[in-house]
Amino acid sequence: MRWRDEHRAPFAALNADPEVMRHFPAVLTREQSDRAVDRLAEAHARRGFTFWATELRETGEFIGFVGLLVPAHDLPFQPCVEIGWRLARAHWGRGYATEGAQAALDLAFGPLGLAEVVSMAVVANAPSRAVMARLGMRDTGRDFDHPAVPDGPLKRHVLYAIDRAAWGASRLHTPRGGEC
Repeated sequence: MRWRDEHRAPFAALNADPEVMRHFPAVLTREQSDRAVDRLAEAHARRGFTFWATELRETGEFIGFVGLLVPAHDLPFQPCVEIGWRLARAHWGRGYATEGAQAALDLAFGPLGLAEVVSMAVVANAPSRAVMARLGMRDTGRDFDHPAVPDGPLKRHVLYAIDRAAWGASRLHTPRGGEC
């Protein structure tokens, strides 16, 4: 879903939650969150994809983002398209990240025609690594120090990847909908 002005306040609240942001260098201010929304909307206008605002189908409540993005930082494995997600804490553990990421990978390997999609996370981010594994992504073994993260325990990142063939094979065994 495209970003709308009414997403800004709940997105800022999500980014100000220390538990949500525990695998990032800092929580974000409202201004930083608003700039992030602007960058994500610009990425969608430029490429046709981004980390999209995500809402509950039943209520329309904003719960975070899921989607595809070309990373802005100079990373050792570029060029690439990244899949990522960030959800409000109240919505963790319900399969929404996996469900949204499955739809994003369908887009990546279908209409966008991508050959590969990557995902990265802090080494200690077990929940995101579990989503990556549920998607059929594999740990590439190419851990790296993220150039935008200061020295410390959050600098080292894992890199997972999936290609079109592996995604097609995983789709035969992965449930759709809220069952993830």
